[in-house]
Amino acid sequence: MRLAIDVMGGDQGPQAIIAGAAKAAVEHPALELILFGPRQQILAELSRLPQPLAAATSRLVAREAPDSIAPSTTAAWALRKGHSSSMVQMLRCVALGEAAAGVSAGNTAALVALARRELGMVEGISRPAISTAIPVRQGRRCYLLDLGANVDSPAHRLVDFALMGAAMAQCIDGNAMPRVALLNVGAEATKGCVSVREADRLLREYGSRYGFDYHGYAEGGDLFTGQLDVVVCDGFVGNAVLKASEGLTSMLVERVQLAFESRFTGRLASLLAKPVLKRLKQELDPVRYNGASLLGLRGIVVKSHGSTHADGFYYAIQRSLKEVEHNLPARIAGRWQAPLNEKSGACEP
Repeated sequence: MRLAIDVMGGDQGPQAIIAGAAKAAVEHPALELILFGPRQQILAELSRLPQPLAAATSRLVAREAPDSIAPSTTAAWALRKGHSSSMVQMLRCVALGEAAAGVSAGNTAALVALARRELGMVEGISRPAISTAIPVRQGRRCYLLDLGANVDSPAHRLVDFALMGAAMAQCIDGNAMPRVALLNVGAEATKGCVSVREADRLLREYGSRYGFDYHGYAEGGDLFTGQLDVVVCDGFVGNAVLKASEGLTSMLVERVQLAFESRFTGRLASLLAKPVLKRLKQELDPVRYNGASLLGLRGIVVKSHGSTHADGFYYAIQRSLKEVEHNLPARIAGRWQAPLNEKSGACEP
C-alpha cells in the first residue's frame, strides 16, 4: 500500500514528519510512503534517521515539490499559485490513484480548498468536514465534526455532517446504529440559532432513513459521557471545543502529577501509582488522537495537527490506514440514498 505525505506542512519542519512516517513504515512492512517536498532536503533528513527507523528508508520515496504553503497563506492564493507545492503534489498523487491516501500537517484552509478541487466531492455532499475522535467515558470514543473547515454552516450542511459522522462510526467502529446529536446551548427546542433549529427538524424527520439514532440537542458536557457516538456542530464551535478539551486534558494530567509530588507522602504514593498514572496519561494524551479526517471527499485525506511531533504524525498515518482499510469514501457514498434538497429542506425520492 502507498500513502502520500506532505513533509513541508508542519510547524516542526520535515524532520518530525519524516520520523513519524518512518515509524509507521517500520510497523507496517507492506507500506510505502511517498514524501513530497524539496528532494535534497528529504534525502538529507532520511540519512539522519536513527536506527531502527533507518531500516525503513528503502520504502520512503522522495518526490520533488519545490514549494510549500505557509501557515499564513490564504486558500485563494493556494488555489491560484500553489501548483508546485508539496501539498498539491501530495493531493494529485492521491487523485491519480498512485497513493491510497494523503496526510498533511499543513495549512487547514488551504488543504480543505485544494483537496476539494483535486479530489472532488462525493455526490450529494456540498463541502468537506473535518472530523476526529475524542475519548469519552466507558473507554468509548465520540466523533466530533466539523472542526474548522466550515466556520458558519447552514442547516443542510449540518445534516451532511451528521450523515458523514454516522458513516464514520459505522465503518470504523462497526457501530450499526450510531447515536447522533447536535451541539447546542441547551436541550430546549427553542434554543440555538436558526440553522441549528432547522437542522434539528430535518434530522428528526429523516435521520432514521440514513441509519442512525438521532438524540436531539447535546450540551458541551454531554460530549464525554459515552452516551453519544457523533456530535455535530459548525467549524468555529467544533474547533474551540476540541482545542479547549486538549488543553484541559493536559492541565489535569499535570495537576495530578503535581499533587502526588507536592508532599513526601504524595511522592511515596506516586511511586505506587506510577503504572496507573502512566496508563492514564497515555489514554488521555491528545497525541494518540492526532489526525482529523476530511470527510466527503472522493479520496482519503487526513489532517495532522500543525504543531505535532513525530509520534503525533505517526498516529495521523495510522488513522489514514484505517480509512483505507474500510474504504471510507465509498462507504460514505453508498449510504447516500439521496441528497437533501437545499431549498425545500426535503429529501428527494
